[in-house]
Amino acid sequence: MSIRLENVNYVYSPDSAFCKQALKDINLEIKDGEFIGLIGHTGSGKSTLIQHLNGLIRATSGRIYYNEQDIYESQFNLRGLRALVGLVFQYPEHQLFEVTVFKDVCFGPNNLGLSKDECEARAREALRLVGLKKKHWQKSPFELSGGQKRRVAIAGVLAMKPEVLILDEPTAGLDPKGRNDILEQISKLHREEHMTVILVSHSMEDVAQYVDRLVVMNRGSVFMEGTPAQVFKHYVELERIGLAAPQVTYVMHRLAQEGYKVDPDATTIREAVSEILSALGKKNEGSEVIQP
Repeated sequence: MSIRLENVNYVYSPDSAFCKQALKDINLEIKDGEFIGLIGHTGSGKSTLIQHLNGLIRATSGRIYYNEQDIYESQFNLRGLRALVGLVFQYPEHQLFEVTVFKDVCFGPNNLGLSKDECEARAREALRLVGLKKKHWQKSPFELSGGQKRRVAIAGVLAMKPEVLILDEPTAGLDPKGRNDILEQISKLHREEHMTVILVSHSMEDVAQYVDRLVVMNRGSVFMEGTPAQVFKHYVELERIGLAAPQVTYVMHRLAQEGYKVDPDATTIREAVSEILSALGKKNEGSEVIQP
């Protein structure tokens, strides 16, 4: 479902010596079914922004609309919004507390006032969606690996049946396999459940591979937005604000500078391989010697 921000500003500790403006005139629309990547250097306002999307933080000024309803209107159901816009914090496993995985995932639906049978049905469905094997369901969440704990935390949000899933650095602290497993599972949820996903990440490779649109934050403002290819072609501007493009982008630009007929805006390994093989094939067809 769509979320629209109009001229949103947020100030921490106003009227004090610690006053800091974290968000500045944010205008942004997130459409139904999009997979959005949110990137920016530490302190750019990413985490503050996502906490506005389900009303955890109230804007100092500006308006936020969910399905064209102003979430700051007195009659708006903020509790209901938080069930529809699920937020998974960085290191969400720190929030696990129940004696078993299954009970932990039931906690959210139970708070919605659902029956025991409905809570358990939602928990089973959510645990299957995140790919956690049934043999782990009755274990303590603290017996699980880091990646498994992350799956449980995400399942706890999914059990609320959100229409929008927001994940703040969901792969932080995981090894490469754990990171890939989590991201593949999130991508599968987006495809199969038609869920709107907002992914906050420091990994340019991850967002290049998975998201449809990137929003770049800098000093509390939206610095740039577009498809990964559109954003990463401006890698020089990104470097000026403390970011970078995926390594593939630098390789492809260097190849283009060396005279190879490749698209320098390729952002994923798959795209790069296709471009390089195509370029080599064209040169081989002409019986030319390939120079490094």
